[in-house]
Amino acid sequence: MIVAGNWKMFAGPDPRMLAERLAGVDGVDAIVCPPYTELAACVEAGLTTYAQNVHWEPEGAYTGEISAPMLLALGVRGALVGHSERRQYFGETDAAVARRARAALAAGLGVIACVGETQEERDSGDMETVLRVQLAVIREECGIDDGLVLAYEPVWAIGTGQVATPELAQEAHAFIKSLLDRPVLYGGSVKPGNAAELLAQPDVDGALVGGASLEIDSFLSICEAAARSRS
Repeated sequence: MIVAGNWKMFAGPDPRMLAERLAGVDGVDAIVCPPYTELAACVEAGLTTYAQNVHWEPEGAYTGEISAPMLLALGVRGALVGHSERRQYFGETDAAVARRARAALAAGLGVIACVGETQEERDSGDMETVLRVQLAVIREECGIDDGLVLAYEPVWAIGTGQVATPELAQEAHAFIKSLLDRPVLYGGSVKPGNAAELLAQPDVDGALVGGASLEIDSFLSICEAAARSRS
């Protein structure tokens, strides 16, 4: 089971305190995805640390970006790519997401590649089509790489308080795995109150946690639920 905490543009909890609390949880790969200013502190605290994005070039005139070699030099272990907020607010395309993933994997970083549909796409019956297109580009660029993990993010559940039912999550995860056989995390308003039921689904391999990862107790509770789900 994998539980990744995406701190987004928040400073997040104290890395050393978080690392101390997580040390008592067995059977879960806990990952933190802090903003760039907190990467070094999280690495130094002994946390498995992923960046929130990574560029496809090793260096160059790409203002505001960060490369895989730079992250590796800090001791960062991986990166998110294609988060719904990157797609929505910064124009990330499926092709760009796949290029970022390929470069990161080639450099030796782990990757959590995010896919998911909007409410409009779900309502119109296009969920499977959207996922099929997003995953086809990732598969073409990356293949079935051991360092690749997927995250299913129903966009309508990101930061809204809405959450897919366990049945909907299971259905989407099973479909994703039929197209690209890699672990799939659920991301979409995961909280201590709904984590156990979601993580009990057979094709849900963990969680990508947003707001609930900003508090140590709530993130720890989700990690503990993940550990129990496979015990």
